[in-house]
Amino acid sequence: MDEYEALARIDQLPEGALLAVVTSAGERLVLANDGSAIRAVQALCPHQEFPLADGSVLPGGRIECAWHGAQYDLRTGKPLHHPAEHTLVTYRVAVRDGMILVGPRA
Repeated sequence: MDEYEALARIDQLPEGALLAVVTSAGERLVLANDGSAIRAVQALCPHQEFPLADGSVLPGGRIECAWHGAQYDLRTGKPLHHPAEHTLVTYRVAVRDGMILVGPRA
């Protein structure tokens, strides 16, 4: 777990919520609670670089960008709905002692 970093408390991320965070290395990410797990993805939508934290968590473990409606699978980062074409970067996540820990890219 040495490569994991605590970025938020679990109580900061209720089901259906998104939270923008920054790692100690300055990397910007979005944490998402899809109801089944906590996920972490890159902060900006690959379509037009709009902040994904301003979007929505949708049923089935998806995230939707608020700008143009691009949708991605939170587990894999794969694009699911036009205009999404490029895969999101996803990160490993663990929850320990009430903290959300984010690790290396998945």
